Amino acid sequence: MSDTPLSVGVLGYRFMGKAHANALARLPMFFPEAPEVEREVIVGRDEEALAEAADRLGFERYATDWEDVVEEVDVFYNLGPNNVHADPSIAALEADTHVFCEKPLAHTLEDAERMRDAARDSEATAGIAFNYRFIPAIQYAKNLIDAGELGEIHHVRGTYLQDWLVDPEAPWSWRNSKELAGSGALGDLGAHTIDLTRFLVGDRAGDIARLSGQLQTFVDERPVPGGDDGSLSGEGGDSAETREVTVDDAYTAQVEFENGAVATYEASRFATGCKNDHSVEINGSKGSLKFSLERLNELELLLEGDRGFQTINVTEADDPYMEHWWPVGHVLGWEHTFVHENYEFLTAAAAGEEHSPSFEDGYRVQELLAAIEESDASGQWLEV
Repeated sequence: MSDTPLSVGVLGYRFMGKAHANALARLPMFFPEAPEVEREVIVGRDEEALAEAADRLGFERYATDWEDVVEEVDVFYNLGPNNVHADPSIAALEADTHVFCEKPLAHTLEDAERMRDAARDSEATAGIAFNYRFIPAIQYAKNLIDAGELGEIHHVRGTYLQDWLVDPEAPWSWRNSKELAGSGALGDLGAHTIDLTRFLVGDRAGDIARLSGQLQTFVDERPVPGGDDGSLSGEGGDSAETREVTVDDAYTAQVEFENGAVATYEASRFATGCKNDHSVEINGSKGSLKFSLERLNELELLLEGDRGFQTINVTEADDPYMEHWWPVGHVLGWEHTFVHENYEFLTAAAAGEEHSPSFEDGYRVQELLAAIEESDASGQWLEV
């Protein structure tokens, strides 16, 4: 591993840009063995907003064209809208620049395949942002499942429920556009759930063998904030205009794994009262577990011989990642998942090793997202 700091360029400076900049700032404080990083350049379109963001988020400079950046930095973070995942990431990989990309991998299966192939051909490390893999309670659950503590996997349930679009007057954004996002709740939320359950049970249940899916859009058009053309800024004044919603507001899917285990998946932006409720439940022949993102330090667990579920507070010093943080019982939050995933990705990149979840993992999820859409259109179960 080189002693030279890794220079980092980041495309996007709002929600995810802040999350990852915060993680990069925390790494040397809590993970001193992590590779040293320089926040070199942040990329966007609005120079005034970029200048402010660069100063606030600790970047040395800003740029308005990703093409000027991808060959100049050691690591390129692609945190833009889904339709700009492919070309900048591929260009960076062709320059053997390490790439970390937001999920879903792309807005179409074809672009996801191009990205997967570029990662295969590159000497660089490529990773996708499925940050929920790196929650200590999820890592704890993964270790239990891999050790056979739950026995043969029978049932998997995964839901991701939000309510930020219940109001029909909630403004249109790029996330409501198939051209820009690829899909709605399916890709935005469902991608997380599908990856998380594949991560947890894939070694015990095999991969997904077949599925059926249903998509639903509840509000067909929304008011457009002035100037919102799907750019990275996505802000502007109020407008009387409306724009068509061309993606799903909710989806459901039924799934069968290779070992015969069955699963149900659901995500919605119309689940009134649910702010960010990502939940997974797994039932096996010897035990069961339940997890909710809204109580992310806890795992509800029942093992063979138990009379009922126990709530495990995953904050012991020997629990995954916890040696880096606080005394027992001092809980972590959503932002810490980004610290953990940045630590794992940058460590792999500095060592010239593969990272998991990889672009291959992102492509496998994208295949399933596309299959759910195809099943909805055909009304048929699909072999995967």
